[in-house]
Amino acid sequence: MMKGSTPRFIAAALLVAAAALLLQARTQTEFFPPRQPLREFPTQLGSWKGTDVALDQDVLDKLGPGDFLLRLYQNQQNRQLYFDLFIAYFRSQRTGDTIHSPNDCLPGAGWIPIERKQVTIAVPGHTPFPANRFIIAKGEARQLVLYWYWAHDRGVASDYWAKYYLVADAIRMNRSDGSLVRLKTPIYPGETADAAEQRLLPLANDIVPRLVSYIPK
Repeated sequence: MMKGSTPRFIAAALLVAAAALLLQARTQTEFFPPRQPLREFPTQLGSWKGTDVALDQDVLDKLGPGDFLLRLYQNQQNRQLYFDLFIAYFRSQRTGDTIHSPNDCLPGAGWIPIERKQVTIAVPGHTPFPANRFIIAKGEARQLVLYWYWAHDRGVASDYWAKYYLVADAIRMNRSDGSLVRLKTPIYPGETADAAEQRLLPLANDIVPRLVSYIPK
């Protein structure tokens, strides 16, 4: 596993270093389009009602300067069902404050990824895009996680493609803003991961069209 991961780590490190050098080399004032703060994201999504959850200060310190939303949504028709939505938006990534992959922080929180693949999110009127699908475990508990990187009305699953577009958009648009969107729900006893996925995918379809007000094109 170490041998297989080393080339990927080196490639990622080189790409991050190249991105940092290029972004810092540009002296033109960065463009910041208007947007609404994430706290104004709708608390009602169909039959799901959300409650904000405060992020710990040590988490905020690790994330760096940005706009963050962590909200727990409960189904009003079946209150045993819930999911949480986390959105991290960075207005600028020129100073090294880049988006952290959940794949890096999940083990630190005690959750161990036991299965990973990609799924496609197909929103009506929007180009389908890939998202990461994780099954994570802590003891006997299991959760399903979907996450993707989102910038300028474009979704990608790969860390490498997210860094590539960061550089390309800085050249083309003079912008380095971007975000991460993550959905997470328990896999209940007797439930399959596919069933949990079918609960999250319609929610992703509902969330994506709303992002443009908070994460500008």
